[in-house]
Amino acid sequence: MIPPRRFTHAFLLPLTGVLLTHLFAGSAGAQEPPQPVVESTSLLDLYHQGGWTMHLLLVFSVATAAVATYCLMHLSAKKMAPRSLVDTLTLAMQKRDVGGAYQHCLANPCGVTRVLAAALLKVNFERDQGNKVSMEEAAAEAIDAEETRWTLWVNYLNVFATLAPMLGLFGTVTGMIAAFNQLKSGQSEPADLAGGIGEAMITTAGGLIVGIPAMFFYFFFRNRLMGLTAEIQRHASFLIGVLSGEVKLSGGDAG
Repeated sequence: MIPPRRFTHAFLLPLTGVLLTHLFAGSAGAQEPPQPVVESTSLLDLYHQGGWTMHLLLVFSVATAAVATYCLMHLSAKKMAPRSLVDTLTLAMQKRDVGGAYQHCLANPCGVTRVLAAALLKVNFERDQGNKVSMEEAAAEAIDAEETRWTLWVNYLNVFATLAPMLGLFGTVTGMIAAFNQLKSGQSEPADLAGGIGEAMITTAGGLIVGIPAMFFYFFFRNRLMGLTAEIQRHASFLIGVLSGEVKLSGGDAG
């Protein structure tokens, strides 16, 4: 006869082993399958995938930012026609201090002073109204030169805005040619065509990313230049009128 304690151990130990086996087996079966790893694509990866045309687009983008910053710093009323400077020149014109006004223009070069300095070289008080007609002609020529000088800078933005999308289109064509060459060689799997198609799409996007801001800055600074040119012309006409005596200011001693 088996003692009760030994019977209990002989019965419970195998049963416990079976339960633990089923428990671990169930836990192993309940584990989720491993998730696929999704590879992220950085901007640098897209840049390299776009091919050699992306290098030129990078140069265009840097040049666009540089020219836009330069125009933003210099094409403003505070730089081209400072109010304090115009007031000082107005006082000199009232006193008919041509020499002092001319030296002041040379010491403070800007749009309005370069225009007025050209006009002051034509002053001749022995002629009617101080030779006003010749002063206005000289001022008009100086205004045209000033506008041309800044138009050259603004037109660079137009060049970048035009060439960047065309360069992106060229990259699109070369990318599609590469994809068709893969098809021609019998490699028709999606992975085989991804390189050429990716290059085509990335260069197109790159050209637009550079071209759209360049076109915006071109129109923005072109309109600003037109407004500044009109303001300089107005100041020059007023100063010449004060010097010639055509414009009378209260408190002035010209006449």
